[in-house]
Amino acid sequence: MREKAVLLIFFVLSGIGLSAQNNPNYLSFKNKKELQAFFKYEENNPIIVTGHRGGREKGFPENSIEGFENVLSKIPAFFEIDPRLTKDGVIVLMHDETLDRTTTGKGKLSDYTWAELQDIRLKDSEGNVTPYKIPLLEDVIVWSKGKTIVNLDKKDVPMEMIVDLIKKHKAEKHVMLTIHTGAQARYYYDRFPGIMFSAFARNDKEYEDLSISGVPWKNMIAYVGPTIDEKNIHIVKKLHSNGVRCMVSYAPTHDRKKTAEERKEAYREELKRKPDIIESDIPTEVWEVIKTTKEDQ
Repeated sequence: MREKAVLLIFFVLSGIGLSAQNNPNYLSFKNKKELQAFFKYEENNPIIVTGHRGGREKGFPENSIEGFENVLSKIPAFFEIDPRLTKDGVIVLMHDETLDRTTTGKGKLSDYTWAELQDIRLKDSEGNVTPYKIPLLEDVIVWSKGKTIVNLDKKDVPMEMIVDLIKKHKAEKHVMLTIHTGAQARYYYDRFPGIMFSAFARNDKEYEDLSISGVPWKNMIAYVGPTIDEKNIHIVKKLHSNGVRCMVSYAPTHDRKKTAEERKEAYREELKRKPDIIESDIPTEVWEVIKTTKEDQ
């Protein structure tokens, strides 16, 4: 009962729109203003967790609907995912340029047509073959409505193709776009004035580039690097003054520690730096540390 009460309090405080569907961890927003309010920085807001490439757990591949559902069965989260093009111009999810690491296939994804990918199966993070196939981005966008937000990283898909897909499914309320420059943000903003961006603001140059883009800060969260320290704290303060939540990523650092206990200790130390959003390959482990830390306070 205590765990349920803690989760309920978390949801109320964070302003998450809980879907009326079967899973209480689903995130659903009535309109774009509600989505922007969810991501707006306010002091002492609860931390939001996002799954890097969707997250990884034994038996569930990265960048797969099955993997997303597995995470959402345990925690509320949104997901950073990786659109790429097949040989015949179909947008699928795949982080690497090649198939070797995450699938039973070999070679470059761009050398395969969509039809040729149908006999290939995804692997989990330990290299185990699963029954799951490489998904279409379109299927993920349709699936995610009323369940979560999918944050599309910038790979090899032309921006106009992403625009067409978002327009087709009227997906501005549950699709976020990773942008590396102010010009990219402006391109999308001119077409979707209410959409959210995950913007790179790791240094003064990137921050200023966003500032002069003309895109409102209310449309952004900001990736500031793997941690918050003396190198970027001045940028974090400026972003906070503009109402922007700051995201860090543990994927290249703490997520790579060998044991769950080592990772837990590292996450706990990082929470002292007060990130607003945490991106992780193992979002369920990060969530557990956040939850137990709140209970101990």
